[in-house]
Amino acid sequence: MGGTPPHGSSSNLVDSRTRDKVALATIAREWGRIGAFGFGGPPALIAMLHSLCVQERGWISEDEFHDGIAAANLLPGPAAMQLGIYCAWRVRGTVGGIVGGLCFALPGLLVILGLSSLFLAERPALWLQGAAAGAGAAVAAVAVNAAVDLMPPSLKRVGEGRAPRARWILYTLLGGTAAATLGPYLVLVLLACGLSEVAARSSGRPRLNVRGLGAVPISGIVSGVGGMGALAWVALKIGALSYGGGFVIIPLMQADTVNQYHWMTSGQFLTAVALGQITPGPVIQTVAVVGYAVAGVGGGILAAVIAFAPSFLFVLFGARYFDQLRESKAIQSFLTGTGPAAVGAIAGVAIPLAAGVGHAWQAAVLAAAAVWMIGLRRSVVVGLLAAGLIGVIAALAGLPVGS
Repeated sequence: MGGTPPHGSSSNLVDSRTRDKVALATIAREWGRIGAFGFGGPPALIAMLHSLCVQERGWISEDEFHDGIAAANLLPGPAAMQLGIYCAWRVRGTVGGIVGGLCFALPGLLVILGLSSLFLAERPALWLQGAAAGAGAAVAAVAVNAAVDLMPPSLKRVGEGRAPRARWILYTLLGGTAAATLGPYLVLVLLACGLSEVAARSSGRPRLNVRGLGAVPISGIVSGVGGMGALAWVALKIGALSYGGGFVIIPLMQADTVNQYHWMTSGQFLTAVALGQITPGPVIQTVAVVGYAVAGVGGGILAAVIAFAPSFLFVLFGARYFDQLRESKAIQSFLTGTGPAAVGAIAGVAIPLAAGVGHAWQAAVLAAAAVWMIGLRRSVVVGLLAAGLIGVIAALAGLPVGS
């Protein structure tokens, strides 16, 4: 069968003859369209994939699509990107998965690299500095908004009972504290929470498993590497070790990019996160801005390739085993532990992000963005664009916009 997905006994599976008739050019066009117009983060991307593959073309069944969502949520890395690869794999096997994944990511990558060249220029125009300062000021509100959205399903997953909910609170607090203070070692806290939940559910007694802490020396050794080697390591961590959604990558990137290697200032990093939110495609493309800051376009492409590579490998080599993965009680328990820790980390990262806001008018923008996104539950993209516009006005009015 090669790279073609195996047949199952269920009548829901798409006929292989239908799959073979889907041209690669069609996959390239349709997945490229989603990548180019998928504003709004994972929910928008998932909705567009569902509309295309299930409702409009009937290439895959409803059950297959929801199985893909569940499987993507089991894996580290960007779930929307992995779902895009998975759907293309279902339609046309391994080659289809590669073509679909590349076309899914490429439009947003090109846009974000183009914007990076403008916003990270040595002497950007005053209005660009203002736009960056305004949009960057609102990023902390985006993080809290994302955490608020993720809390209900995360709490529902742990189930009823005082002990599971107490552990949920503990994991959330640990994740938030780690994101605000530990930076690159956040992954170890996520792993420890996951392993602790596995132990608690297998024995009935909650206890902390710290085997994941053995990875600390490895991280410390690699972090001593500089230049492109360091960039490759940061991108690999983001692509292969980020559980819980796109915002989990922020504390990892911030600690390395701003504090460890000094590739960017706090203000530039806020701009990078904002660009990742307002451009189409997966949020993980923010890593391309970091790569651009290190080594221009070549660095941006290198960082993106390394960050996206694990998603291709996970799906193309593991998709046929997704059913067993979903049925594993140990895996489910692990994700029940890492989930609340990731939610806490997303909320906790708002602290260092807000600390990067350096001017009074930016604090006002942050407060307004929090009301818009969290209080009124309005569009994140619209909020960021409005914050950028306010920044342009502030810069032209003579208010300070530098770091």
